[in-house]
Amino acid sequence: MNNAVGMEYVPLGRSGLKISPVCLGAMNFGAPAGTTGASEDEAGNIIGAYLDAGGNIIDTADGYSAGQSEEIVGRAVKGRRDSVVLATKAFLPQGPGPNDRGLSRVHLTRALEASLRRLGTDYIDLYQCHQWDPATPIEETVAALDAFVRSGKVRYLGCSNFTAAQIVESQWAAERVGGTPFISLQPQYSLIARDIEAEILPVCQRHGLGTLTWSPLGGGVLTGRFLPGEPPGDDSRIGRLKASPMPAARAWAEGILSERNLRIAGETAAIAADLGTSPANVALAWVARQPGVTAVIIGPRTVTHLHDNLAGFSLTLPPDALARLNEISRPAR
Repeated sequence: MNNAVGMEYVPLGRSGLKISPVCLGAMNFGAPAGTTGASEDEAGNIIGAYLDAGGNIIDTADGYSAGQSEEIVGRAVKGRRDSVVLATKAFLPQGPGPNDRGLSRVHLTRALEASLRRLGTDYIDLYQCHQWDPATPIEETVAALDAFVRSGKVRYLGCSNFTAAQIVESQWAAERVGGTPFISLQPQYSLIARDIEAEILPVCQRHGLGTLTWSPLGGGVLTGRFLPGEPPGDDSRIGRLKASPMPAARAWAEGILSERNLRIAGETAAIAADLGTSPANVALAWVARQPGVTAVIIGPRTVTHLHDNLAGFSLTLPPDALARLNEISRPAR
């Protein structure tokens, strides 16, 4: 295998599962028409190039592109399945019924079977709760997940977007019911979103969870694409969300382009210019080398984007550059 970026495989949390420090995110695969997602052919090329470069973990979810992402990933890894760590997630609505979402035993059982069909496999390496479900007792959730592991349909368990308290509750619940604990968390983490450093990363370390960090480029802000005083283009994700009929989406798009975030992006771009590289590479290099980060999820839409992203994991930031980035991005306590 051509391990192009010198990937060294590391354990995911308190487990024997070895993964690469770069995780390929498949949220953009099979995106609806009119968006900037990758077509199936392009997604297949991206997956092939990623695996050839030494990457071995692909993350998707049943809610990505109404299940198309899982289908595309499953077809793309056929023939290389045993060398791939397949990770998917469940929680999001899969239908109009009251039991078509969440982390109840009934929904998780249906969701797992549907994901196995779409992925074209008889087991999932890492099955994750996409978010916390306040409507379901956590003991019910972890008992259902443990049954999946015992059946052989799932190898390891993880969670996404849980708070520190929710992680602790989940691990304690697994212990109480004699179940399988989580080995991973997917949290948001970037130069513009460092909140997990206060409590979540220490809790992950204490309770044996590795981290697969998402949105390392801050929704695209850290690429240098957006400038103060200039509205985002209609073809950008932020531009589309600003025009969304959903208030939450509009609020996110407005907040992501805050004065603070654009100031951090400007400093990232200045450091990139000094080093002769791209702002995205600087942002990725910073995240990848933070304590407590196991792997970073990237979401390229083309093979060119993939190779550009991979270059960031080979970049060594000088101490003065790290100090500048740490200072300007320091979160308010």
